[in-house]
Amino acid sequence: MNRRSFLQTTAAALAATTLLPSSVFAAKRKLRKAIMHSTIGFKGTVMEKYKAMKAAGFEGVEPMGGMDQAEVIAALKESGLEAASVCCHTHWAKPLSAPDEGTRKIGYDGLVQSLKDAKAYGATSVLLVPGVARNGVSYEDCFKRSVEEVKKVVPVAKDLGVKIAIENVWNDFIIKPQQAVDYLDAINSEWVGWHFDIGNVGRYSPAETWIPVIGKRIVRLHIKEFNTKAMTAEKPGAGFGFKLLDGDTNWPAIMKALDAINYEGWGITEQSGNQADTVENAKDLVGRVDKIFAL
Repeated sequence: MNRRSFLQTTAAALAATTLLPSSVFAAKRKLRKAIMHSTIGFKGTVMEKYKAMKAAGFEGVEPMGGMDQAEVIAALKESGLEAASVCCHTHWAKPLSAPDEGTRKIGYDGLVQSLKDAKAYGATSVLLVPGVARNGVSYEDCFKRSVEEVKKVVPVAKDLGVKIAIENVWNDFIIKPQQAVDYLDAINSEWVGWHFDIGNVGRYSPAETWIPVIGKRIVRLHIKEFNTKAMTAEKPGAGFGFKLLDGDTNWPAIMKALDAINYEGWGITEQSGNQADTVENAKDLVGRVDKIFAL
């Protein structure tokens, strides 16, 4: 091959590469796209919602615990979506950190039910907000009580083959990556890991600094945008509400950090419902996830 032919061939190859959809590059990583059930804005039955999300390009969904099992199972089967995870439905209203024993019991029962739901749907983890450190509940109390309650549920998780995945949220609890490690160490079980929410940590520190610290204990991801330039001391929540890639989240650094721990599996979007209220809007959301996974 002479120099001119070589250059023409190289240019053609590069041109073809730029025309390939981002999903082709995303496929190099073993990452799968799912959406949190409660953020599906599409109107209709569970069946109609799941079929719409499948048509948009999602592979999975994260149902809430306590839903009608038969209805969810039928919707998963007919739509072709898989259960990426189950989100515990009682952890905010009835936290495992509550001073009242009765409230903690409701939270315990809700977690057990969510684990059973996950087993029925074929999911292998349940998202759990472990507690809430406010309204008279100190950080230390939240830590101690919730660890005790989670330990009680570990035998159930082991028996069902479903992991409990602790999520970082704005609950005034676990706001530094080492605190996440300390919490998991206190429970000390292979059946308890981490459900890392990328957007939620934006208020405190860059997500890419959390990933190497928690490491392989990350069993699921919530894909969420955050914009530190939009938040204020009075309104930190203003950092949310941006479409994926429209904030200042450092997605290339995050993907690099995930590659370093060899993360594989589900990336579950938790964006505002209006980003998945139509099939077209949901397709846009899927496209943004594909671009992130391809970085």
